[in-house]
Amino acid sequence: MKEKGALASVGTAPSLLMEHTKRILSYTRRAIDDYKMIEPGDKIAVGVSAGKDSLTLLCAMAQLRRFYPIPFELIAITVDMGFEGVDFSPIRKFCEELDIPYHVVPTEISHIIFDVRKEKNPCSLCAKMRRGALHNAAKELGCTSVALGHHFDDAVETFMLNLFFEGRLGCFSPVTYLSRVGIKLIRPMLYMPEKDIRYFASKVDLPIVKSPCPADGNTQREEMKRLLRELDRKHDGLRYRIFGAMQRGEIDGFRFFGEMDGIKSYRNTTENEE
Repeated sequence: MKEKGALASVGTAPSLLMEHTKRILSYTRRAIDDYKMIEPGDKIAVGVSAGKDSLTLLCAMAQLRRFYPIPFELIAITVDMGFEGVDFSPIRKFCEELDIPYHVVPTEISHIIFDVRKEKNPCSLCAKMRRGALHNAAKELGCTSVALGHHFDDAVETFMLNLFFEGRLGCFSPVTYLSRVGIKLIRPMLYMPEKDIRYFASKVDLPIVKSPCPADGNTQREEMKRLLRELDRKHDGLRYRIFGAMQRGEIDGFRFFGEMDGIKSYRNTTENEE
C-alpha cells in the first residue's frame, strides 16, 4: 500500500516510512561523500522532470538536508517543454509539503523539435536544449549546483551506448563544473540501482507526471536497457562488473572507493578469473 503525502514519504512520519527512505539515503549520501559533491553554503537546484528518478532524488535531498553535516539550500526546477495539457500543480504541492521552493521554466522546446525542425531522432537535441534551460535558470536563481537524477543503471547504459554507437569509452561524470555558467553538476544517485528507485516509488505516493513526448520509450537507450537486461539474465552481475570497470578505469572522473553495502561485490568474479 502506498503512503500518502510528501511529508510522510520523506520520513517525518513514523519508522515504517523511514524504512522507505533509509536505503535511498544510504546510496545518496555515499555518492555525495565519495565525490565531495556538496560544499558549505551550496544552493542546489534539483532538476525535476516529474518522473520517478528526479522525484526520488528530491525526496532523498530533502531528507538529507535535515541532518547532513554540511549545510546547504535546496530548490526544485522543472523545464516545461511546452507540451499541451501537462499539469505540474501536483509537483508544486509536493514541493510545498517538502518545504522546497519550486520553479517552472516555460520553453518551446517541443514546438522547435517536433513542429519546426521535425527531428527524426530528437533525443540528443532535446536533452541539450533542456540542459541549457535548466542550467541558465539555476544560475539566475543564485544556485551553485544542479543535482540530476541519473542513477547506477543510467551510468552503465550511457557507457554502453557510447561504446556501441560512438566507438568510444565514456560516460557522464559524477561531478562536472560548467565554467560557462559557473555552476557544478552533481549526480547523487550514481550508486542507486533503478530497482531500488522503482521500489521506493511503489511504496510512496510520488506525484509522477507521465511524459507526453512522442519519442518516449522508443529510443536507443530503451534498446540498450533491454539488451543489458537480457545479458544480465545470462551473465548474473554483468551490470555491476561494467560499473566496476568504469570505476577502476577512472572513466570520466569515476573512482573506485571500495565495496559498498547493497551493491553487488565484484570480488568473487575477479577471484575466479585470477
